Amino acid sequence: MIVSICLLVFFCCGLNFAQPEDELSISKTEFDALKEKLDFLETKLRDTEMRQINCVSQIAELKNEERTKVIFSVTTSGSGAVGPFNTETTLIYRAVITNIGDAYSPSTGIFTAPVAGFYYFSIFCHAGGHNRVQLFLYKNNQYIVEVYDHESASDTADNGGNAVFVQLQQGDQVYVRLGANTHVWGDGTTTTFNGFLVSQI
Repeated sequence: MIVSICLLVFFCCGLNFAQPEDELSISKTEFDALKEKLDFLETKLRDTEMRQINCVSQIAELKNEERTKVIFSVTTSGSGAVGPFNTETTLIYRAVITNIGDAYSPSTGIFTAPVAGFYYFSIFCHAGGHNRVQLFLYKNNQYIVEVYDHESASDTADNGGNAVFVQLQQGDQVYVRLGANTHVWGDGTTTTFNGFLVSQI
């Protein structure tokens, strides 16, 4: 009886030992296939994570650009003509219409870039025809564009303007200078200086 039980246990154990061996050989094949799929999924996951990181970075940059708003529009104030002066003179636009970001100083007439980027600037003027008109737009000490009109005995008044896109670094200064022995009309809102940040870099 004991021998029969031992044989039965041995037979059952033998089945148990043999059965996992078959399962292991099947599992190895499945394991290789699963490992290949897992490697593929890990690669896709890494790619997805990198795309998410890039998206988060781009969103942060866009939010930063949204926070950095620079827009100004200013005009000369006073009565009658500004100029003529014997030397080239920085034109100070004291009447502020808009100055979002406070980058323009109405006490100096100078715009200082708060961030690096591409900016748009425009200058417009009104003047009597009996004197020359010459306005220069400067970046730091570098001349960029100008408005010019010669005097005429028969011409009573003129309007002129110019505009430009400029790449600036943080701290760069942009301002307008009135040419020597020239003038513009300073009364009202006809002589203006305008600018805004187009794209931050």
